[in-house]
Amino acid sequence: MSSLNISNFIWNIADDVLRDVYVRGKYRDVILPMTVIRRLDAVLEPTKEEVLRMKARLDTAGVANQDPALRNSSGQAFYNTSSFLLRDLTHRGKQQQLRTDFEAYLDGFSPNVQEVLEKFKFRHQIPTLAEADALGSLIKKFLDPSINLSPRPVLHQDGSIRLAGLDNHTMGTIFEELIRRFNEDNNEEAGEHFTPRDVVELMASLIFLPVAAVIPSGTYLVYDGACGTGGMLTVAEETLNRLAMEHGKEVSVHLYGQEVNPETFAISKADLILKGEGGEAENMKFGSTLSADAFPFREFDFLLSNPPYGKSWTMDYERMGGKKEFADPRFIIAHGGSPQYSLVTRSSDGQMVFLANMLGKMKQDSALGSRVAEVHNGSSLFTGDAGSGESNIRRWIIENDWLEAIIALPLNIFYNTGIATYIWVLGNRKVPERRGRVQLIDATGWFKPLRKNLGKKNCELGPDDIRRILDAFLDREESEQSKFFPNEAFGYWKVTLDRPLRLKVDFAAGVPRRFRQQCIEAKEEDLFELMEAVAEKIGPGPHLDFNCFVDDVTKVALAKGVRMTAKRRKLLMTALGVKDPAAEPVIGKITKGKSGANRDHDALHGAYHRVKHGARMVVEYEPDVELRDTEQVSFLEEGGIEAFVRREVLPHAPDAWIDAGKTVIGYEISFTRHFYKPKPLRTLEEIRADILTLERETEGLLLRLVGGEP
Repeated sequence: MSSLNISNFIWNIADDVLRDVYVRGKYRDVILPMTVIRRLDAVLEPTKEEVLRMKARLDTAGVANQDPALRNSSGQAFYNTSSFLLRDLTHRGKQQQLRTDFEAYLDGFSPNVQEVLEKFKFRHQIPTLAEADALGSLIKKFLDPSINLSPRPVLHQDGSIRLAGLDNHTMGTIFEELIRRFNEDNNEEAGEHFTPRDVVELMASLIFLPVAAVIPSGTYLVYDGACGTGGMLTVAEETLNRLAMEHGKEVSVHLYGQEVNPETFAISKADLILKGEGGEAENMKFGSTLSADAFPFREFDFLLSNPPYGKSWTMDYERMGGKKEFADPRFIIAHGGSPQYSLVTRSSDGQMVFLANMLGKMKQDSALGSRVAEVHNGSSLFTGDAGSGESNIRRWIIENDWLEAIIALPLNIFYNTGIATYIWVLGNRKVPERRGRVQLIDATGWFKPLRKNLGKKNCELGPDDIRRILDAFLDREESEQSKFFPNEAFGYWKVTLDRPLRLKVDFAAGVPRRFRQQCIEAKEEDLFELMEAVAEKIGPGPHLDFNCFVDDVTKVALAKGVRMTAKRRKLLMTALGVKDPAAEPVIGKITKGKSGANRDHDALHGAYHRVKHGARMVVEYEPDVELRDTEQVSFLEEGGIEAFVRREVLPHAPDAWIDAGKTVIGYEISFTRHFYKPKPLRTLEEIRADILTLERETEGLLLRLVGGEP
C-alpha cells in the first residue's frame, strides 16, 4: 500500500467517524494526534514487555530518574509504561471503561510524547469522543488490518509479505501530507500560512547550493525561529544530506526550532519523533522566539524561516521591558557609531525582528560562516522612515555586506495570502564576486498554474521554474529579470531643509489687543506699555526688518530702564510678529566666526559671515518651522548632499539651508523602481477608432435629452 493510499485512508477516517461529532475544521484536532499515537504504539509493540519489566525493577529500586533506562529498554527515544497496547482497548465494551483505560494508556507515554499530547490538547477531545460513542470506532479504524503503520511488515500465513512495513521517513511523509491537506482545507488566516513545499525547496537550495562543493564533512546546525510544523527544517536536512552525499562528504545534521503556536509546535515535534529522530525532537522548543529565546547563546550554520508578517508583537515587546526598559542585546546593538543602535520595529509588524534574531545567531568564526533564507512580504523592503527599526535593520544588513539577493516570488504562491512575497538570501561569507553588491531577481513570472486552486494558491514553482531561479542566482549574470546594484544604491540621507523666519510688525491699527492678552498671560504686562512707546517713536510701519525692530525696542527699553530678556524677545516674535515673505530674515544668533570660513558652505547651513567692528561674525537665521521640509538624497548622488541641494532646492528656494544635525541615514529597496515595465501607449489609430465608436453610440443622444427627435 503506497504512502498516498495510507494518507487517503487516514484522511477518510475523519469522514467515517467524526462527521457528526466535529465540524470539518476540527477534524485535525483528533486525526493528527491519533496518527502519532498509533505509529508510536506500533513501534513500541516488540519491546513492550521489556519496558514493563524495567519499570517494575526501577520502581522497586526507588529510582527517581527512570527516563534513560526506559528509553534503553524500548530501543527508542520514547516509551509507554501503561499495561496496554492500543489493540488491547478494542475489547472494552463500555464507553466509560474504554475512556478510563485509554486515558491510562496515554498517561503511560514518556515525557517527550506527553508534551506533544499536551500541546495538541488531545485529552480535551476524549470526553467529546466518548460521549458520542466514537472513541472505540476511532481506535478500530487506526488498527484496520488493511493498513500497516508499523515499521515491521505484516505477513501471510506462509510467511510472504502481505503489507510492507513503513520506515520512519515514509511515515514522516504520510504525516506531512496530512498536515498539508489539513492546512489547505482549513484555509488558515494570513500571517500564519503554511509554506508550500516548492517554496521551501527553493529556499533550501538557495542556502546550500552556493557552498555545496566546499562543505567539509562534519556537524551542521540548522535553525528556524518560526518553525511552524517543522517542514522547512526537514526539507533543509534532506537537501543538505543529499548534496553532501553527491559530493562524497559525510555530514551530521542537527535541527533546532522554536514555535509559539501549541498545535503547530506539537506537529513539529511529533513529526521528528515519527521519523525516528527523537534527539532532534528535543531541540524543538515551545514559546515565543522574541520574548523567550530558547537558544540565546547558540550559533547556527544554516538558518531559514517564514516568520509571521503583518502580525503584532506588542505583547512580546511589553514582556521584554517595553519602551522604558527594553534592552535585549539581540535588538539593541552597537553599529554606525552608536552604542544603542535600535533594531526595534513598530509593534504592529514583527517580521523584521525575526530576521534580526536570525542574523544575531550566525557563526562568526567558522570558515563557511552562516547562510540565511527568510520569506517576507513587501513591507520589509521599504516600510519605515530613516532611523526607524525597519530601516536600521536594512542598514545594518547592507553595511555589513550580508545581503546577497532578494527574489520576488509569483503572486498567489502561498495557500492563504495572495500578497507579494520575497525571499531574502543572506550570508556573512560572500564570495568576492558578490562583495559590495546586491542581486535582485524578479521571478514573478516564473511559475506553473495549478489546475485547481488550493486556497489562495493558484500557481506553483515547477522544477523548471526553480531551476531558472537558481540559475539566475548562481550564474550571477545581468538580465531583464536579474540585476545587480552596489550596496550604496539602497542607502540615502534624509536631509532636513530649513528656510528663514520672515516677520513684519505693523502698528497701523495700534498695538494689537491679542498681544496685550498674551503679555498678561506671560506676566509681562510692562512689555505691552513699552510697545505703545515704541509704536509712537518708529511709526505705524509696516516694519519689514524684525531685527531692526528689536534694536529699536531695545533702545526704547534702555531709555525707560526696562531690561530686554530672551523671553521678551521670544514673545515679540510669537505674539507680535506676522509672517510675510517680503520681510527680512529673522536673525537667531550672532557668534564670532573663523577667519578662514567658507561663506558659501555656511550659507548652505543657515549662516553667513559679516564683519562688524573689525571682527568676523557668524550670523545664523531663525528657522520657520512651517516651511521646514525633508529630502532623500541617494548615497550615489554625485557631489553628495550639498550638490543635490544646490541643483534641486536652491533654484526654487534660494534662502534654504541644511540642518546638518538632523540628517539621518536610511535604507530602502524598491523592486518597482528597478523592474517597472510601463504599459505601451495606445496608437493614434486605436484612439481614433474608440472616439468614432463613442460618437456612433451617442448619436442623437443630446437631442433626446432636450426633448427633440434624433
